[in-house]
Amino acid sequence: MPEQLGVPVPGGELPVLRWPATVPGAPTVVAVHGITGNGLAWFEVARRLAGRATLLAPDLRGRGAARDLGGPYGLARHADDVAALITGFGLGPTVVAGHSMGAWVTALAAVRHPRLVGRVVLVDGGVGFPLPEGVGEQDALAAVLGPALARLSMTFPDRQAYREFWQRHPAFAGGWSEGIDRYVQRDLVAGGSGLRSSCVRAAVETDGAQVLLDEEAAGAVHRLPCPGELFWAERGLLDEPQGLYDEKRLAAAGLDRAHPVRTSPVPDSNHYSVLWGRAGAEAVAGALLGTASAPAAAAG
Repeated sequence: MPEQLGVPVPGGELPVLRWPATVPGAPTVVAVHGITGNGLAWFEVARRLAGRATLLAPDLRGRGAARDLGGPYGLARHADDVAALITGFGLGPTVVAGHSMGAWVTALAAVRHPRLVGRVVLVDGGVGFPLPEGVGEQDALAAVLGPALARLSMTFPDRQAYREFWQRHPAFAGGWSEGIDRYVQRDLVAGGSGLRSSCVRAAVETDGAQVLLDEEAAGAVHRLPCPGELFWAERGLLDEPQGLYDEKRLAAAGLDRAHPVRTSPVPDSNHYSVLWGRAGAEAVAGALLGTASAPAAAAG
């Protein structure tokens, strides 16, 4: 388990999980979780790093141990918090990775703070595309996030009930692990007559709307002042066959072969297992260390 530290940011202190390196002179990298996640989302990547780098993973404001770190929310606020983390730990320029919404935050941090971010690793996020005609912001957010958003209004009698809720999620059908269990349990706080998600709904809705609609965030991947890589899952958030990205969608978004951001699919992965499965976690860890190669076909 990582240790929890803190770094000053506007309004208080940002909690940061730290997996320390065991190799002398090893680099320090930063990793940013998704819209309803927390810093423990990077547990498998940390394991694959195997002490070859120090990994710093914050809980973004409005989530996890940063639940009480108030707004304003939004992707630019999170990007500036990441910059404060890099500065607070005496780093920079450093490698920053982001999963899902965290990929938009990562790209935006690089654009807003180019002297602090030396390279970015985007994991199934960071590249936007237009909403389907006639689909509103709230409908799109609910359709994309599914149970991850619905749980924010739910109360659970105990930790086992919350565990079972996630185990029924289609994207987790491939297996459960101690790391996943610790990640979902970190999300729980006392609320009402039981337990509930730590995620502040206003934070999720504000950030989600910007992922869908904010022009500054959408354009960040095209204005990166540093090298970047994108690893994308073949399947979606509910393990559906169509993932957020495919070759056609990426090309339509301008990430073709001429784009400086290198893109690689992670075979047999969904939006979650792209970070927790063997192939995805090894690819991301390799990219953080600067030794990335194309992900292998297996993702167990």
